[in-house]
Amino acid sequence: MHIELVVAKVVTMALGFLIAYQAYKGYAEYGSEPMLFVAIGFLLISVGAVIEGVLFEVVGLSLFHAGTIQTSIVALGMLSVLYSLYGLRYSGGES
Repeated sequence: MHIELVVAKVVTMALGFLIAYQAYKGYAEYGSEPMLFVAIGFLLISVGAVIEGVLFEVVGLSLFHAGTIQTSIVALGMLSVLYSLYGLRYSGGES
């Protein structure tokens, strides 16, 4: 196992979790629904940052299957963030 890679993955995951936590706090405090989807998106992206190695090294999946699952999780996270930017309709103001 390459300790440098593990450290880099853990730092990346921790940063993503911190962003997700802050986004969730924004949702909880202000009721901002887009922030909820940002939080969900960054949570998925953060999990996706490390899941491939876990599935390959620990679970024993092939690199192809582990990579496919990792890519799918990251894509779902990105879709969630994208939805927060474009998919929600805001009530009030303009019609």
